[in-house]
Amino acid sequence: MRKNIIALVALAACSESPAPPPPIDGGPVARSKIQHVIVIMQENRSFDHYFGTYPGAEGIPRDASGNPTVCVNDPKTGACVKPYRLTADRNVGGPHGVAAFTTCVAGGQMNGFIANAENGRTGCADPNNPTCTNGTLIDVMGYHTDAEIPNYWAYARNFVLQDHMFQPNASWSFPQHLYMVSGWSATCTTASDPMTCRTNINNPGIGPAGPANEYAWTDITYLLHKAGVSWKYYLGEGDDPHCGGDPEECQPMQISAQVPSIWNVLPEFDTVKANAEVGNVVPFDQFYADVMGGTLPAVSWIAPAGVVSEHPTNLVSAGQGYVTALINTLMKSPYWDSSAIFLSWDDWGGFYDHVVPPKVDAGGYGIRVPGLLISPYAKQGFVDHQVLSHDAYLRFIEDVFLAGARLDPKADGRPDTRPTVRETAAPQGDLSQEFDFEQAARAPLVLTP
Repeated sequence: MRKNIIALVALAACSESPAPPPPIDGGPVARSKIQHVIVIMQENRSFDHYFGTYPGAEGIPRDASGNPTVCVNDPKTGACVKPYRLTADRNVGGPHGVAAFTTCVAGGQMNGFIANAENGRTGCADPNNPTCTNGTLIDVMGYHTDAEIPNYWAYARNFVLQDHMFQPNASWSFPQHLYMVSGWSATCTTASDPMTCRTNINNPGIGPAGPANEYAWTDITYLLHKAGVSWKYYLGEGDDPHCGGDPEECQPMQISAQVPSIWNVLPEFDTVKANAEVGNVVPFDQFYADVMGGTLPAVSWIAPAGVVSEHPTNLVSAGQGYVTALINTLMKSPYWDSSAIFLSWDDWGGFYDHVVPPKVDAGGYGIRVPGLLISPYAKQGFVDHQVLSHDAYLRFIEDVFLAGARLDPKADGRPDTRPTVRETAAPQGDLSQEFDFEQAARAPLVLTP
């Protein structure tokens, strides 16, 4: 029965920056068109690594002949290594924690990426350890083209590519997932007391991610709950969900959605527990059932299983196939005409990028990552040069569903000690600039996973 349902779904329809631009219309037009926001968060790729040669984007600096004009010193050989095309499907990357960020950025010179990779420990047991390289190969200067990631480039050509999307934190996956749903990553000295929290982008919470942890500050689901806006967090764990991208050809994977982890932080937020919404974190396979059953919530986050996450050393092709299947399913469903799909990668994974991140507060920003908007109302083939971070997703959700309410401790009815209201902090841009709500809903772009 499950296989038949899935088959039906597959067939169914650091420098100063200018202040952010004002919203196009304050949200009313967007609210009339967009009823579903879906955030798909993949793992560990920099912008230059995936889109460094994309036409019209601020990619790898090149001369008139197309040759890179930048290079990064290799401390072991003394050579200055230029970015080069990387055709390998299995990549390694480098460390990507707080210390790695400092090494890579190198005081704004953006030339510490090879040193960072060479300094990383190799052969670590945990592939998600941000201090690991998971191998001896140094490939952080490599970049992919549309030959390796054709579907991602096709989405850019047909919808919107964000070429100044920065991860919200100058660190690794764990704090990024906290910022993604709450606009902050912190440690709180007293349990259940949000007034004792202070920024921490290395090891946030009370302890390591897991049952003993707790996040006392306010997250976006608190505002969604107050406004009666539905949400779910679809989590993949363990084996490849739906065989790397085709939900028609294999059984669902084994999942433990209620087990907190670095990619699954919502169950440990005090607000989620108090609102009895821990059950809104569900196995990834539920996404297909919700699309088929007409129960997709207003706001969805989708986190991958490791093997399709693109987290090195997992295959790029497996991740692209999985993401394509997700987007195809939405495009073939009745939800397409009312959706905005945001696709990004949670941190840079140690890979080279040449743009110096802006400094917002003690937490970030981090290094540039790829970002895409896919929607029937997205401007076609538009490259958005606004400075953005994943905090912009919170702003868009708030503008569309919450009439512009923010995670602002002075106004949201639940004070905490966050240093910055990230949604509107300069130089944060406004994702509404990427839409043309005057155009008729554009047809889906169904691609081969």
